[in-house]
Amino acid sequence: MARPRVALVALTGGIATGKTHCLNRFAELGARTISADHLARDVVAPGTPGLEAVARRFGPDVLDADGALNRARLAAIIFADPDARRDLEAIVHPAVYAAIREWAERERMPGAILIADIPLLYETGREQDFDAVIVAACQPARQLQRVMARDGLSESEARQRIASQLPLEEKTRRADYVIDTSGSVEDTDRAIRQVWDALRTRQG
Repeated sequence: MARPRVALVALTGGIATGKTHCLNRFAELGARTISADHLARDVVAPGTPGLEAVARRFGPDVLDADGALNRARLAAIIFADPDARRDLEAIVHPAVYAAIREWAERERMPGAILIADIPLLYETGREQDFDAVIVAACQPARQLQRVMARDGLSESEARQRIASQLPLEEKTRRADYVIDTSGSVEDTDRAIRQVWDALRTRQG
């Protein structure tokens, strides 16, 4: 009998659509997980080539007094300027995907399900790197409310950040599995369990 293969799965969605909650629940169910957002922070940590490249492109004002990246200042720049955002992504994304590949190789064992939370999966055109894609989505009004509450943004600022990503309806159309996070935590957790069971069945 053939041994169960490894499944490499991407989890994506929109800003504030519940990806982190989904990733944590998948980890509790037995998946090996990693977050591209956490990797992106490592890529621009003090002393890294990534941070040096960011400072060269955006200037010393994006650094704090201790030399660390001032994320609020950088965010104000990139969400107001699509070219600036693309320049930042060109610095960060290649290193993040390289780190995900290295992680996947380390974690590979028969029957394992590896899930990487990658917010900009479709925007970077890397969905073909994965065996399946899960999208965490919610109703637009709910997403807007969450972004404003979570990040302390005005409605116009929140809409600007949402608009910087591929529309959720396009992401859900292209997904293999969709988890609707609009309802209660219990409803979301049931949907996560259903996707987990489907992934396990797909593993054979």
